Amino acid sequence: MMLLALKLLLAHFIGDFVLQPGHWVEDKLEKKGRSKYLYVHMGVHLLALLILLQFKHIGAIAVIVVTHFLIDLGKLALTNPKNYRWLFVVDQLLHLFVLGSVLYWLSPFQIDLDFLWSEKNLLLVTFLVFVTYVSGILMRMLLAPYIDEVAKDDPTGEGGSLKNAGTYIGMLERLFVFGFILMQQWAAIGLLIAAKSVFRFGDLNKGKNRKLTEYVLIGTLLSFGLAILSGLFYGYLIATI
Repeated sequence: MMLLALKLLLAHFIGDFVLQPGHWVEDKLEKKGRSKYLYVHMGVHLLALLILLQFKHIGAIAVIVVTHFLIDLGKLALTNPKNYRWLFVVDQLLHLFVLGSVLYWLSPFQIDLDFLWSEKNLLLVTFLVFVTYVSGILMRMLLAPYIDEVAKDDPTGEGGSLKNAGTYIGMLERLFVFGFILMQQWAAIGLLIAAKSVFRFGDLNKGKNRKLTEYVLIGTLLSFGLAILSGLFYGYLIATI
């Protein structure tokens, strides 16, 4: 079953990502169902499936290609500048659902969801939520007394930054640190700190704002500290289960 699943997934990746140039996508968005590249795209999927499945399971291949065409056609009809991102997600989820259904048809399998509610998995999810979202809110609360003071000396604020970039960067860095702790890769944490310092040095040095530098340093140490403590505490708890 695993081999068949990998073949179906690889065919999808090849057809939807590797062998679909950007100008095909643009042409499909502009011309919808009249675009020749929509049908070329289906041909690529068909060829990838035939090769990877070695010309077996022709009925399943037909189902995948036809449903892929209908899903893509529906996405093209509904896409506009405001919804194209979430429609892309829905489109991919529908394709994966079809692949999963076809896999179950060709090689029936049982799905046991009880493991999702195991103590170890719930503990991991709890810590991941803490490291990403809860830690970010705690940091904002702890740094609140300094925000107004830093803003006075830095009137441009975050005008040159991407929206919510700081929040996502903080989440990602804490996730990396948490993961490195679980893998016992302490040197990687030092490398991550060094990399962040290099990227931040230019902005802080150019601004010559000591208060902003101190604010960023406190925030960085808090972020890494919370992630390290979370990783250590999680490791301790998981060892006791």
